[in-house]
Amino acid sequence: MFQNTKDSKTKLSELGEFGLIDHLTQFLKVKHSSTVKSIGDDAAVLDHEQQTVVTTDLLVEGIHFDLAFMPLKHLGYKAVMVNLSDVYAMNAKAEQITVSIACSNRFTVEALEELYSGISAAAELYNIDVVGGDTTSATKGLTISITALGQAKKEEITYRSGAKPNDLLVVSGDLGGAFLGLKVLQRENEVFKVNPNAQPDLEKYTYIVERQLKPEARKDIVELLKALKVKPTSMIDISDGLSSELMHLCKHSKVGANLYEDKLPLDPLCISTCEEFELDSTTVVLNGGEDYELLFTIAQEDFDKIKANPNLTVIGHMAEKKEGIHLISRMNTKIPIKARGWNGMEEEN
Repeated sequence: MFQNTKDSKTKLSELGEFGLIDHLTQFLKVKHSSTVKSIGDDAAVLDHEQQTVVTTDLLVEGIHFDLAFMPLKHLGYKAVMVNLSDVYAMNAKAEQITVSIACSNRFTVEALEELYSGISAAAELYNIDVVGGDTTSATKGLTISITALGQAKKEEITYRSGAKPNDLLVVSGDLGGAFLGLKVLQRENEVFKVNPNAQPDLEKYTYIVERQLKPEARKDIVELLKALKVKPTSMIDISDGLSSELMHLCKHSKVGANLYEDKLPLDPLCISTCEEFELDSTTVVLNGGEDYELLFTIAQEDFDKIKANPNLTVIGHMAEKKEGIHLISRMNTKIPIKARGWNGMEEEN
């Protein structure tokens, strides 16, 4: 994408704010007819004929990511996925993003090129227009804010509030991998601090490390459900942990839920890695987060449409609110579920 030598280091001040924006966005192309005016004016102009879905996420160095083991290209890619996932969780089609970056002078033009190459790769793969944003200096670290915009017909948008008692609880993909990938990366980083000559052997952890460093937003699931003629009654993406997201659905829909431990989808590598770290796999699935899978509910009559699909797993059902929210253990014991996932406002100890 960019023509740079590996060792070149250009200060951001050499390009200035507008020169930097022009430089970083020069290869971006407009793909959607809803993008009337993209980068280059005071504001973008969009023409969404349907209802517009808007979401924003902020990623802060030291809180949401660690550049000791998060490559900048992967960070750019992941930052886009975090936002697209929220659009898809509304059962909508994502079309545009804006990208704003604040960084200290320890970052060079080449570093931001790497970041933008990840953003550009995500935009290309998911057919997204980058239509604006901002860059500014910061006294410390790197902060990325991305806003994603999508659209959907009014009757297709899915909220957290539509689940009914007896609806089936369904999840895409498998869970726990992103958290375990982070545990592996953190462990190898600690080894590196003690011995900088140590080379981490991550080959056997490829799947879970990729789940952490390069997650994929589940655009395919939204498209699959439409093809199957299944309209979820409620939906949310799993960013903070399954238990936390399930409680959001129950709160907004005013229902309870029963989640079955023996139905939770786990990749075999997750199971073996849990054993290695002496972690309980159910606890990891419930509280790990950052899987960016979709958790949704469907009416029971739609079960036959999804039951044979390997991408989807029925993990429970909704109940009357008075029944509460429970995990049904493998021993058939009802355990009240409490959210112990990621809390963005929690103070560091």
